[in-house]
Amino acid sequence: MQAQILPSRAALVDRIALQFEYGQNLIVLLGTSGLGKSYMLETFITDKYNSFNKAFVQVSASVNDVSLMSDILEQSFNSPLIDHDLSLSENFYQLLQQQPCEACLWVLDNARHLSEELLQELELLAKNSPVTLYIMLASQSKLAINNAVEIYLEPLSAHESKQLMSWYFPNLPYDEDPVFSAFLNEANGNPSLLLAWQPTEHVADIVKKDKVSWRVHLISLLIIIMLLIIGLLYKNDMTQWWQTYYQNQQSQDIDTAIPASKIVAIPSADKEVSNDNSDISKADLPLEPVSDKSQGNVAPHKNDVPAIMQSLTRQAQQSAQSAQSEQSEALPQSLNTPETIEPIESDDKESPQPKISNNVSDNAWYLAQPDNNTTVQLLAVTQEKITREFIIEHNLSQRAKVYQTKRNNKVWWVVTIGSYASLADAKSALSALSSALRKNKPFYKKISKIKQEIARLDQ
Repeated sequence: MQAQILPSRAALVDRIALQFEYGQNLIVLLGTSGLGKSYMLETFITDKYNSFNKAFVQVSASVNDVSLMSDILEQSFNSPLIDHDLSLSENFYQLLQQQPCEACLWVLDNARHLSEELLQELELLAKNSPVTLYIMLASQSKLAINNAVEIYLEPLSAHESKQLMSWYFPNLPYDEDPVFSAFLNEANGNPSLLLAWQPTEHVADIVKKDKVSWRVHLISLLIIIMLLIIGLLYKNDMTQWWQTYYQNQQSQDIDTAIPASKIVAIPSADKEVSNDNSDISKADLPLEPVSDKSQGNVAPHKNDVPAIMQSLTRQAQQSAQSAQSEQSEALPQSLNTPETIEPIESDDKESPQPKISNNVSDNAWYLAQPDNNTTVQLLAVTQEKITREFIIEHNLSQRAKVYQTKRNNKVWWVVTIGSYASLADAKSALSALSSALRKNKPFYKKISKIKQEIARLDQ
């Protein structure tokens, strides 16, 4: 089973298959390091031509032509008898007579390490093979082949670059983040560089500052609106109070006003009014005369200006306090109490995963198996977490084995099942797999090939 594939890469896989169907038996995939050529080859051999006899070989500078010829033929035929004195084409013709087959698919990665003799043999077989033979090569530079279709692997676009990173990094910064934008520009659509992103080392402060600034501005705006409302209500209440006060004061002055010539001081409460002042009626006296209880004398009515100002000041303070209390009760509780900002919890913490017995130590198990045995490859990914989840999901804890290898300076985890002495046993084991596992299109792989891949970890 392969991981997700981008739309442009999936379209390129279909294009390569279409070129084979048009009669082009030899195709070379060219591209610089890190663009994902190896991943493209594995996706192609996994998804396309399931009825073919398939062979996948990753060439290195330390492997000679005889070993490469053996790897190709052993993956294409069942326990073939290979004559090392003959060429690749001669051995292929002899094996076809012994084990007839309808079609074969050969995929070779890092073809730049192939010798000119082996390239000529591949070109000859692609042109003159008696059966259908599709050969696909991948290289960083052009090869010494004349009759081959060359397809160039382009870098990813900006949209697909962010889509690829979102599969591996769940919390990416905003597009406006200057650090993130600079990283995308420098990566230039190279998947190997894009997956080297370090979230803990490239954190921009613009996100947190925006959140804090937004809340501060909102609280400030609400406080200003609250003060304006209080001021308007206070102004309306004071205007109404002054109008009512002045109306009452004017009416009281009109009712209690008497001529100054008629005001007569009364010396004591027990003395009667003299006859000279008998013409002053009781109606001309003040309604509420001020009396001095300590001396028993009644003081004449007069306007006490300090007392009036003190009364006005006290009433104004009381009305202002009542208006403020009413406004504070009417406002929502969220404005009276400071807002607490809950800390943002990080999503980087992964949920604990159950430990699986199949881990990197299975490399020793593979090294102990015979070279001619065959196993069935189920999964090849670059994240160990996906391997654990795959084994748990399909209940393969007691059957599956996992080994590590290195491709393009990146560690891969590969899940296989079984170790069979013959290809027929491996085929019967593959047919016995569940429909969910067969849906992932597993294929066969020699133990000798796996040992070579394990050896890359030490290089």
